[in-house]
Amino acid sequence: MFTGIVEDTGTVRSRTETEDGLRLRIGVDGFDDLHHGQSISVSGVCLTVEKHGRSEGSTAGDSDWFEVFLASETVAKTYLGEVREGDVVNVERAMPADGRFDGHVVQGHVDTVAEVTAIEQVGEDWRFTFAIPEGHGRYLVDKGSVTLDGISLTVAEKRGEEFDVAIIPTTYELTTLSEKSVGDPVHLEVDVIAKYVENMAEGY
Repeated sequence: MFTGIVEDTGTVRSRTETEDGLRLRIGVDGFDDLHHGQSISVSGVCLTVEKHGRSEGSTAGDSDWFEVFLASETVAKTYLGEVREGDVVNVERAMPADGRFDGHVVQGHVDTVAEVTAIEQVGEDWRFTFAIPEGHGRYLVDKGSVTLDGISLTVAEKRGEEFDVAIIPTTYELTTLSEKSVGDPVHLEVDVIAKYVENMAEGY
């Protein structure tokens, strides 16, 4: 489980296509507890660390890269199959049992890919608008939680087929949102509580 509080951004160092999917090597700024088999969120997609290490010549004692494998289904249902060397991604390690819960419950199970339809700077803040993919509007409510590219955010306003989120400077600067333009894709994960409520309410 994740919280949607992005720890850092990483840079895609290499991509290797295989018969079964895609392997990515992602550079990070020194993670002290990476290990084989742990879950890690890459722009909102829950993946598994296969390898990790330290680059030759690096003086840091921690790992500064890790590798993940994307199965064919993950490549098909996310935009990670389109990333290239040099692209930036959001990274969050799984929440420890004794950790502080600052965001909301994020599974890393992307529901769909949404599109940025507008970006506006409002004073020091930013307002991003996204198209609501078909069939997902019922899970979005004003002031409710939503995860975009692994970032825990609040729906500022929902109207018609779009919704807005307000982005503070810290979030804009420390995540990949500063790299986004109109027309770019984002991974969207709706609040899992909404899906559980819908499931339990069926039949009533």
